[in-house]
Amino acid sequence: MASPVLVAKDYKPEVPSDWCPGCGDFGVLTALFQACADLQIQPHDLLVVSGIGCSSNLPGFIRSYGVHSIHGRALPFATGSKLANGAMTVVVTGGDGDGYGIGLNHFIQAMRRNINVTYIVMNNEIYGLTTGQVSPTSEPGMKTKTTPLGNLEGMLNPLALALASGCGYIARGFSGQPKHLVQLYKDGIQHPGFALIDVFSPCVTFNKHNSYTWFRERVYKLEEEDHEVGNFHAAMDKALEWGDRIPIGLVYRNPKPPPPLDVTDPALTGEPLVHQSYEIDGDTRRELIQEFA
Repeated sequence: MASPVLVAKDYKPEVPSDWCPGCGDFGVLTALFQACADLQIQPHDLLVVSGIGCSSNLPGFIRSYGVHSIHGRALPFATGSKLANGAMTVVVTGGDGDGYGIGLNHFIQAMRRNINVTYIVMNNEIYGLTTGQVSPTSEPGMKTKTTPLGNLEGMLNPLALALASGCGYIARGFSGQPKHLVQLYKDGIQHPGFALIDVFSPCVTFNKHNSYTWFRERVYKLEEEDHEVGNFHAAMDKALEWGDRIPIGLVYRNPKPPPPLDVTDPALTGEPLVHQSYEIDGDTRRELIQEFA
């Protein structure tokens, strides 16, 4: 008997999301509902993993398997989950502080290993959960609780870093345009390897600078420009573009993507590890003991 066709509301749990009214994360979640429905991903085949932060509450607001892990460690947890059960669709959600701050090394290593997960980062350019401190993506001069005279540090550029780290799918979206986000999510989930989708998600409570209006006056869609998504150097130029015009959309897709780790590791080919038997016969057990005796 065929499974019923899923629609976006089938991913909504009984627990309503509790972000601040107007938070950009609502748009991020709405787009994820629709992307999963369009791809007909069964909730029991979907795992959403997060770290710590306002954005990292997201696994509690979607009907799927979910893990609210620890600060900056969502990608290691997702890596283990994907390698143990490659049949699962694994989506990682977090924020700029969680992913580009304490979790930055894991971000780089996951791209280097080409783990087949989709990483959605809600980039509000501030620490929201801890009530408004400067984050790695805060603009220079930005005044926050920890930088009352203005931020003296430069902005971390996640798109340029992802390109330099070998990421095969790099996109940027804006939560104020959730319909545009849906296609980016779908393409990222279907990409064979690590996919990054950096999403401008305004924090209406603690970041009064990077508002919806601020982004709407600046963002433009790469799909409406003559941009070569398979050209590394053109992608880097777009990644570095910041000012009166800021690009959103698909920045880079490797035209010859290498296979993800779970395809190249011989121990992970075939049936997922979670479905394999861990029992060994007596002769094999004795051989192993003798080998280490």
